[in-house]
Amino acid sequence: MVKSSDGAPSEAPDTGRMHTELDAIHLKMLEVLRQDGRISIAALAQQVGISRANAYMRFEALRTSGVISRFTAQVDPVRTGLGICALIFVTVRQQMWPQFRAQLASMPEVEYCAITTGQHDAMIQVRATDVAAVHRLVSERLAGIPAVKATETVLILDEVIRRPYVLTSDSAPAPAKARPASESVAHGRMRFIRADAGRAAMRDPG
Repeated sequence: MVKSSDGAPSEAPDTGRMHTELDAIHLKMLEVLRQDGRISIAALAQQVGISRANAYMRFEALRTSGVISRFTAQVDPVRTGLGICALIFVTVRQQMWPQFRAQLASMPEVEYCAITTGQHDAMIQVRATDVAAVHRLVSERLAGIPAVKATETVLILDEVIRRPYVLTSDSAPAPAKARPASESVAHGRMRFIRADAGRAAMRDPG
């Protein structure tokens, strides 16, 4: 953490777990598990294209090394009655980080919290039944914490993308397709023609 003298540690703690070097097969396994965390080893091996024994060995390596930290259910918050999601940006009094962390841990509405750089010190994501519940959380509970200096709340209108996790393989660029020089390129509702094709169409036939 750059801004705080007693905030988050700059380096991840050493857990003593063995290190697993991820290859293309490991990443493919994680892609499959992202879609179905309850898939059997036999089905996982079939989808990845390796033997069941190899899949089991690799899966155990991912688990024991901490690459796979745990398995959990992904719940739709709207179906559980928590239809409002908000981001709360918090400015913390710099000498009171321990108190802030302790108070935050006692708030079950908090789904996620990260210490950040920039104008604010932390970002909190909360879920609630309605806007009034978010307002009470901010104005009464957060404002009542001496460690909190200021807050800024943003309501989330729509969660467009929410993935369980991302992988390095997700950022691999798609191969570009070659397009003939005379081919027209459509952008939205407008149609653009390459310059060489346009000039050819405008030439005087005489």
